Amino acid sequence: MEVVEMVLVGKVNKQLVSLISLAGATAVGLCGKDARLLTARPSPDAAALGFVGEVTRVDPSAYNINADTAAGEIAAAIGAEKLLLITDVSGILADRDDPGSLVKEIDIAGVRRMVAEGKVGGGMIPKVECCVRALAQGVHTASIIDGRVPHSLLLEILTDEGTGTMITG
Repeated sequence: MEVVEMVLVGKVNKQLVSLISLAGATAVGLCGKDARLLTARPSPDAAALGFVGEVTRVDPSAYNINADTAAGEIAAAIGAEKLLLITDVSGILADRDDPGSLVKEIDIAGVRRMVAEGKVGGGMIPKVECCVRALAQGVHTASIIDGRVPHSLLLEILTDEGTGTMITG
């Protein structure tokens, strides 16, 4: 069954999507396993037919999940050492009106204090909340960095200085 799945999902699915795209339409290839879209049980004839199943449930739900929140949850689930959020500001600012007031490093208590004092607001709130949640779930550090800075990701990973704000537990 594993080989069949690899061929159908990994090759045939991609070929179909490619052909549809070449014809001018937009297509996305999905597998019933993706996001548990389809849940199945063995067919009553499974013993005679092999890996044949019947659909028991279809989950048509769609949710708009914040990308930063999803990244934080994924980082925690895979046991990541570091969560990196790339944005269009330099990081957490001590003064929201002063782009030069970057906070280079802060702990969870400090972030919570800044949110409570109104120093962190707007779109930065979900970013710091997902960082705090990821840290609480075992991620070692979380950084919010400016994607407009050339090579910011490499600078954050490969230098001691980094480029944005690092949040620690």
